Amino acid sequence: MSDMPRMRGFWKKGIPHGVRMSYQHNRRRHQSRSTGRLPRMDVEVDFDEYVLACVFSRALEEIDAGEATATEATGLSSADLHDILTRLFPARLALAFSLEKVSDPALGLEEELLRGMLLAHARADDITSARFAKIIARRALRNDHLWQDLGLSNQAELSRLLATHFPKLAAGNTQKMRWKKYLYRKLCEAEGFSLCTAPSCPECNDLKDCFGPEEGNSRLALKEGIDLG
Repeated sequence: MSDMPRMRGFWKKGIPHGVRMSYQHNRRRHQSRSTGRLPRMDVEVDFDEYVLACVFSRALEEIDAGEATATEATGLSSADLHDILTRLFPARLALAFSLEKVSDPALGLEEELLRGMLLAHARADDITSARFAKIIARRALRNDHLWQDLGLSNQAELSRLLATHFPKLAAGNTQKMRWKKYLYRKLCEAEGFSLCTAPSCPECNDLKDCFGPEEGNSRLALKEGIDLG
């Protein structure tokens, strides 16, 4: 994660206004393109850092709106957040989270079970995977597509994140079920019950809600006027 210093001049509290960021699968490179307000710039970051940047930008929206604290928005402890922010991000971003004023997040039963399942499938002895398990479990409680609530550009970025940090769990989604639906289905199976009323997917009236492309705009793009396509 040595490329992060290249971003320092471009950060205010989150991803800068008017900047287009996209991750190219085979290169550790994000291309940032002006919409007329900023000069053209190229920013190289690790994919995990890019995801964290998106998550933190969504978290800051909720903090600014008075909807959540930093730990409540991310599911991370204050110690986790302090470590990530001080190692990888500009100091002004860490200040925006007001970590000295927050307590660790309380977990409801649903989040605790989902977090436990993700942790069980996370890469062994990988603190980053464990932290993404906490983030995903918390953001999955929101109402939109999971990739939107993580602040990502599209479903493909979420697929990459899950395949990277929870490879065995992600590999089981052979029918390309929508990721939030898939995670909850796996959780139900692990707990020994099912929320499905139909005997099989083809016979279910809600089939379209579980499968198919997760269409929509990035929540970050809608809030900040950023094209993250």
